[in-house]
Amino acid sequence: MHIVKDFLRVISIQTFVVVAISCFATFLCLQYDVFIDLPTALIGIAIIFPIVFSINAAYRRREEALGHFASLKGHGVALYYAHRDWVPENNPEDAQRMKQLIDDLLRSIHSYFSAKNGDGELFQDVYQRFSDISESMEKLRTAGVSNSEISRCNQYMRAMMIDFERMRNIYLYRTPTTLRAYSHIFLNTFPILFAPYFANLADESYTVTGYLVAAFYGLVLVSLDNIQEDLESPYDQIGADDLNLNVADQYNRILNDKTK
Repeated sequence: MHIVKDFLRVISIQTFVVVAISCFATFLCLQYDVFIDLPTALIGIAIIFPIVFSINAAYRRREEALGHFASLKGHGVALYYAHRDWVPENNPEDAQRMKQLIDDLLRSIHSYFSAKNGDGELFQDVYQRFSDISESMEKLRTAGVSNSEISRCNQYMRAMMIDFERMRNIYLYRTPTTLRAYSHIFLNTFPILFAPYFANLADESYTVTGYLVAAFYGLVLVSLDNIQEDLESPYDQIGADDLNLNVADQYNRILNDKTK
C-alpha cells in the first residue's frame, strides 16, 4: 500500500491534462490521416535526459542539505554537553540555558525554511539565536571555563552557522532555471509533436495501441517532471523525501538528561 500511495504522489492534474491532449491529438491525426514514423530516441534526448539530469541534481542538493542539518544538530548537542559538563562548579542553569537556546534555534530554522522566498525577519531571527548562543558562551568564561574550551565552543557555533548558510544556499538557489524552462516547454508540446507517431502506431496495428502508447508516454514524462518538482525544494514539505525540520521537540527530550 505504501508503494501505491507513493506512486500516487507523482500523479497530478497536469498528468491528466497531458494524457488527454496526447490522446486527442492522436485522434485528430487518425481523422486526417497524418501518420509519421518519428524516432523514439528523440523523446529521450529532448525530454527524458534533461528531466533525469534535473532529478539527479535536485537529489544531490537534498543529500547535501541532510548532511548540513545533521552537522548543525550534532554541534548543537555538543554545545549543550559543554555547558553541562565543562563548568567547574556544575551550575545546572548553564545547561538549561543552552537547552532552551538550542530549542529556540531549531524552531527558528524550521520557521525560516518553511516560509516562502526566504522571509527577512525570520532570517534575522535565526541569527539572533546564534547571537544568544554566543552570549551564553561568554557566561561560561565568567563561570571558570578555560579559554581553550571557550574557543572550542566558538568553533562549534561557527560550524553551525556555516551549516545553516549552506542549507540557505540550497534553499535560495535551485537547479538551472533555463534547463527547467526547456524541459517544461518540450513536455507540454510533446503530445502534439508526437501525435503523428502515435497515430501511425494505431494505423499499423490496433487502434487502441496508439492511444495506450500516447497515454503511457504522457504518464511517464509528467511523473518524472513531478518527481523533480518534489525534490526541487527539500524544505517545502510537499514531497515524500523532504527534510523533517520540525525536530525541536525530539531534541528537547535528548537534552533533558540530568546534569552530573
